[in-house]
Amino acid sequence: MTVAMKLGVFTVLFAEKSFEEMLDHVKASGLDAVEIGTGGSPGNAHCDMDALLESEEKRKDYLHQVESRGLTISAFSCHNNPIHPNKEVAKEADETLRKTIKLASLMNVPVVNTFSGTAGDHEGAKQPNWPTVAWPPEYLDVYNWQWEEKLIPYWKEIGKYAEEHNVKIGIELHGGFLVHSPYTLLKLRENTSDAIGANLDPSHMWWQGIDPVAAIKILGEKNAIHHFHAKDTYIDPDNLNMHGYLDMQPYDKMQTRAWTFRSVGCGHDVKEWSDMMSALRLYGYDYVVSIEHEDPLMSIEEGFQRAVSNLQSVLIKEQPAEMWWA
Repeated sequence: MTVAMKLGVFTVLFAEKSFEEMLDHVKASGLDAVEIGTGGSPGNAHCDMDALLESEEKRKDYLHQVESRGLTISAFSCHNNPIHPNKEVAKEADETLRKTIKLASLMNVPVVNTFSGTAGDHEGAKQPNWPTVAWPPEYLDVYNWQWEEKLIPYWKEIGKYAEEHNVKIGIELHGGFLVHSPYTLLKLRENTSDAIGANLDPSHMWWQGIDPVAAIKILGEKNAIHHFHAKDTYIDPDNLNMHGYLDMQPYDKMQTRAWTFRSVGCGHDVKEWSDMMSALRLYGYDYVVSIEHEDPLMSIEEGFQRAVSNLQSVLIKEQPAEMWWA
């Protein structure tokens, strides 16, 4: 029997709260799971990874704090760039990822979320380079070099490491990184390991012009959705015609940006979110839907509670009934 969908939250938004206060708040809000940052972009406010790796007693106490409240850990997350051309940045990201995989294995957390990373355009590069068009042909040369020399070799090694630790990798499909679409995720997966799948966040699909329901079908058919983020995006049609989807304005220029991250239901209606939940169930994803709050128009609490309320109304929590009518 499959496990019914659960509602969770990426707890980075509660970094100001202590671990226990955060868990109490999540429980009181009616949620089932927490996704916890271990380093990288999410930080590690609620996870002293080195201490937990060193002490079985601390790991047991940590899990007790979570489980005694009726919660589970859906994933550990360490979003960063492990193929960054700056060797120190890449090394830190790689070490954090490997430690996170090891900790997840020790604590029976099934998924580790991160980014694929983006390389430079040659061995001597200092900054990442994200090619978005195939012409002029230099861009395609850079793209092919990044995949063949940096991305695939790195993730082959990490995929094997994850397999050895019985942990799945959820790569967030995020613009600016080499894996940012269903195609690029499946391309990497086919060239590396089935341990690698998507941490699918519909907010990043919308601003790339991809229908999230279609993305769920494409990835779900390959059993390649390992985790799911719940975040919305508002597309401003007038600003889109001015700037296009690849809008380089800072995120705080909300009046003129083509798109802006929003809380669930504030960019697309609840019917679209219901369609996503149905597609997830239809294609076999019956795990955690993890709220990620990055709404610049709302406080943390208001945006979080809006997402909770809207998702509770569309989440499919029970097993389907027998088809008594057919």
